[in-house]
Amino acid sequence: MQDLPESDRGAALAPAESAAAAAVSPNASRASLRLGRVALVVALLTAVLAFYAWFDVRRDARDLRAGVAERLGAVESALSDARSRDSDLGNALRDAQAKIAVLEARLAESQSQQASLEALYRELAPSRDELALTEVEQVLSLASQQLTLAGNVQAALAAVQLADAKLARLDRPQFTPLRRELARDMDRLKAIPYVDVAGISLKLDQTLAALDRLPLARDERLPEAPRAASGASEPAWRRFLRDAWAQIRSLVRVEVSDRPAAPLLTPQEDYFLRENLRLRLLAARLALLSRDERAFRTDLDAARQWMERYLDTRQKSVQSAIATITQLAATPMAGDMPDLGRSLEAVRTLRAAGERASAAPVAPTRTK
Repeated sequence: MQDLPESDRGAALAPAESAAAAAVSPNASRASLRLGRVALVVALLTAVLAFYAWFDVRRDARDLRAGVAERLGAVESALSDARSRDSDLGNALRDAQAKIAVLEARLAESQSQQASLEALYRELAPSRDELALTEVEQVLSLASQQLTLAGNVQAALAAVQLADAKLARLDRPQFTPLRRELARDMDRLKAIPYVDVAGISLKLDQTLAALDRLPLARDERLPEAPRAASGASEPAWRRFLRDAWAQIRSLVRVEVSDRPAAPLLTPQEDYFLRENLRLRLLAARLALLSRDERAFRTDLDAARQWMERYLDTRQKSVQSAIATITQLAATPMAGDMPDLGRSLEAVRTLRAAGERASAAPVAPTRTK
């Protein structure tokens, strides 16, 4: 067949192909039938799935619409509540603003009244510094009076120390000049010798009280002459003669003395002597209080000379009085008392500055 031409070859093959096609057609019909069934099943499954998906989507959409509607209802309710609360808050805010305005007006009024009261208080009630300066001025005035009138250095020193301690507790720098003056005054007071005025006055009072009991020189009592011892077996007539002779001898007494004769004073002169001694001692005490050293020593020396001349110097009471007067006359007296004028002037200057500062007007504070 390989040697046949092309046309003859095709004619020979055609019946063979038609026979093959007839043999294959039953198989093809069965395959297409199976394919149609499969396609139908697939289509049914697809339809079922599509229906299920559509139903599920519709159910989800329904649920979604219900949830959205519920949420929208809740949102609307919350919005309504919010609008109600907003309205209430707006009303409360307006009420609060009105109350705040009223409070601000009252606060401004109270601040104005407080400023007025503070100004009035500063005018009527002094501050702590002003009170301290007032007390210091009073203390220094008392100390100056003690120095001027009584010469009491210890009391004046204590007063100045008290004033300095009070200023030290306040610890203000503006008080430094005043404390410097107080320190200078304390040094000057400490340099003054101490005079026990009370003790000297007491001794003078004791001497004054004993003046009336001091014996005079004209009343001097000489010791009695010793009597001769009489024997127990001595006759009576001899004892009588001895006693008579002793009485005769007592009528006349001869004494050899190196002292001048005691002046004889009448009772009236005796009274004036004691009163003059009393006046001298009182004058000495007055001179002591007035710090007149010359008059003090002069009066004591005159009183001592009178005692030595007119009183019985052999008696212990007279000797004690003369010794007391001599000791008092030798007591050193204080010189000129220091002056506290500079300290007082410093205190008054500070008080005047404080009064000027408190008299200045104070602007009331304003609220924003």
